Amino acid sequence: MSLLMAIAMTGCGLFSGNSNDDPTSGWSAEKLYAEAHDNLSSSDWGEALRLLDILQTRYPFGRYAQQAQMEMAYAHWKRGDTDEAISSADRFIKQFPNHPNVDYIYYLRGLINFNDDLGLLSSITRQDLAERDPKSLQESFDAFKELVTRFPDSRYTPDAIDRMHYLANALASHETYVARYYMRRGAYVAALNRAQGIVKNYFQSPSVEEAMQIIVQAYDKMGMPVLRDDAKRVLDLNFPQQASVKTEKSWWKIW
Repeated sequence: MSLLMAIAMTGCGLFSGNSNDDPTSGWSAEKLYAEAHDNLSSSDWGEALRLLDILQTRYPFGRYAQQAQMEMAYAHWKRGDTDEAISSADRFIKQFPNHPNVDYIYYLRGLINFNDDLGLLSSITRQDLAERDPKSLQESFDAFKELVTRFPDSRYTPDAIDRMHYLANALASHETYVARYYMRRGAYVAALNRAQGIVKNYFQSPSVEEAMQIIVQAYDKMGMPVLRDDAKRVLDLNFPQQASVKTEKSWWKIW
């Protein structure tokens, strides 16, 4: 009997100790969210994520749990956890497709793969957008496109459209970079295909002028004077002030 009582008392002590060691023990969902939000405001992403995870575990239902999942996607993104951020956003969309703020999550999905440090007027970085792996750029474009298509009246849509224009230009610049590479290697058919794709898919991009020049050069190298001259007429008509030889300077660097 004494042994059983000792075991019971020891067990109670263990549970009591765990509870006392957790400063969040007994916190309401509202308090957990408020504390997490304070950490988000102070850019303490790790602590914010810890509190949001506790909130979702203890209070898995209700508006605070939904808000916590949204905030977790944002916090993971700000901390640089791209895969976790995307996963959190996708889970939210799957679980709450009719949430009144789901448009924000679509917008966030676009931002996660959008690198603001490589902006149009950036004077800090010297990395050419054309040299980047276009996968993240394409994924960002597709996410913004989904937002614009599903929520044309969202307050995030105008900015998403602006970013889509930017991304389209970046993707066209990448294709131009690849086409130039093929030209240097003598792979004229591959260069021609890339350049024609730019004209077809990114016809409003500044890269179209150089793409047309590559088309002219590729036809000339392949010994196709009729097609070369046709392409040259189109080039001259649309870009009468074009230089005879396109420089290697990136379209987005204006300095």
